Amino acid sequence: MAELLCAQLCAYAWAETIWIQPVMSTEQVGHDPIRDHGHHHRDGDDGGRGHSHRLSIDADRRYLTVALVLIVGFMAFEVVAGIIAHSLALLSDAGHMLTDAGALVLSLVVIRLVQRPAGESLTYGMRRAEVLSGQANGAVLLVLGVLVTYEGISRLVSPPDVAGGLVTIVAALGVVVNLVAAWVLAKANRESLNVEGSFQHIVTDLYAFIGTLVAGIVILVTGFDRADAIASLVVAGLMFRSGYSLQRKAVRVLLESAPEKIAPNEVGWAMAHTESVSQVHDLHLWELAPGVPILTAHVLVAPAADCHAIRRELERMVRQRFGIEHTTLQVDHAPPQLLSIARQRQTHSQ
Repeated sequence: MAELLCAQLCAYAWAETIWIQPVMSTEQVGHDPIRDHGHHHRDGDDGGRGHSHRLSIDADRRYLTVALVLIVGFMAFEVVAGIIAHSLALLSDAGHMLTDAGALVLSLVVIRLVQRPAGESLTYGMRRAEVLSGQANGAVLLVLGVLVTYEGISRLVSPPDVAGGLVTIVAALGVVVNLVAAWVLAKANRESLNVEGSFQHIVTDLYAFIGTLVAGIVILVTGFDRADAIASLVVAGLMFRSGYSLQRKAVRVLLESAPEKIAPNEVGWAMAHTESVSQVHDLHLWELAPGVPILTAHVLVAPAADCHAIRRELERMVRQRFGIEHTTLQVDHAPPQLLSIARQRQTHSQ
């Protein structure tokens, strides 16, 4: 009976010893990755944050509205010019500009949704609406890329007559209009997938006009009508690239992946190296929306430590060091380590 009791005490003590071992300890691995890798993080000052956020949203709304007016006005002109010139490049650009206008309108709607306060059924509000907006814009770009690719290949096989002079003039104007629209949107908060989706539409359209301008010049100089279809295929490739990028970013947020610029392992190490912290586990780091990281973790501290003071220190540290504003930390005292008791076997000589 005594041997059985000793064995049970040893097993319990071993389990408790593992429980209080720090999950992340520089003594175990011989180096601190926080010191080994330098990072730049924004300041965590809360003063005036809500007011600055409102100002940013109002500015984004103005930038999106200016870009929408520019795009819609030029789109109508381009449709007429594309029909007269029999240019697929111009008509595909006009179709893309229609999606640009739709993306800008969607972004303006989403900005209003995001500003709605959180409620009983939507405890985070509608911040994820901007992620869905970015995903929708990415899907539209991918579909447009498929359609333009199909038509471009068809025109490579049977090229129509293209009015190179009109194509060149319209494309040159399009470059100017999209440069202005892209410059306006570049000043908005592009960390938001909602704004970034609209910006990618405009930039892809700018590249399309540059390609169309080159095609128009080639047709004027050489009479090579297939240059128009080739330009359309280049535009389709850019659509695929932008659409994939938006989809990837949106899916990362929807799958609650860790932010690309914040490594959960480094956050855990920084927390584990805080004074009086014994263990950090069940650490989860994800984004509500791009630029809005959320952290949860269970922290064990020394038996005599002040749980509330350490929690406040950890919140301050991750805010200033990693830019994580929203944290939920469960801080408890670590259980005392039990002493292992075991019988030492003795060998008896015969």
